[in-house]
Amino acid sequence: MGKIQSGAIRVIKGFVIGASMLVPGASGGTMAIILGIYDELIHAVSCFRKDLKDNLILLGTYGIAGILGILIFSGPLLTAVTLWHKPMLFLFLGAILGGIPPLYRKVKVSRIKSVNILVATIGAALGISTMYLPEGIFQLSTNFDLYNFSMLMVAGVIIAVALILPGISASYILLMLGMYDLTLIAIKELDLLYLIPLAIGILGGTFFTAGLLEREMKRHPQFTYMLIIGFMLGSLAQVYPGFPASNEILPCILTFSAGLAVILFLGQPKKKSEKTNK
Repeated sequence: MGKIQSGAIRVIKGFVIGASMLVPGASGGTMAIILGIYDELIHAVSCFRKDLKDNLILLGTYGIAGILGILIFSGPLLTAVTLWHKPMLFLFLGAILGGIPPLYRKVKVSRIKSVNILVATIGAALGISTMYLPEGIFQLSTNFDLYNFSMLMVAGVIIAVALILPGISASYILLMLGMYDLTLIAIKELDLLYLIPLAIGILGGTFFTAGLLEREMKRHPQFTYMLIIGFMLGSLAQVYPGFPASNEILPCILTFSAGLAVILFLGQPKKKSEKTNK
């Protein structure tokens, strides 16, 4: 029963991560942190070969559920964001803020030091800066040649970094690279000559970035987690839709409060009695 329950929870969380990646400015990495599975995913990727079977099951569950989340919830979620644009984005703002306290507890410092603030500020600045990068850096086409193949692999590595690091929207990165429309067309038409080199780059970049990130989490946990917190704070600027109109203020307050409260509740540390009963 425990395995069935944990598997079902993973599927639900995978759904949520996949669906959230469709929201403008939202990051799959940020949502993984909010749901409390970021460290688990990073470890599974970076130590993939050490426990091949379990890691394959774990990543496969989240991966397949994420893809299904994109396919199943893309319509309803995008419709909700279109019809109730600001209230929905304020819901995500509350959820992102609610995910920061559980993450900060991992820093394990009695008080905030100036160096921690500096690291978080750098992370926030990097996250915000992705909003102002010029679009169309790569000039690609769907033609199959050595240039396109090589650049698609390079682009895949860049996209992998955006997928792994919280606070960096993969959709913004695709726009920046000038690949957003081409990638959507390639997925729709199942253009393997476009998708295969892109997937190779994403896989390679994912394993490299996850390995580097986990190593830094072990060596310099305070700095690494403060940098990630900075990325999450930077993502607030990407999601923030502007001040709501007078008739939207109450709905935005309610959705923001709901997102904040739910994630704070889910991120509560376990009580001592619960720990001792295990």
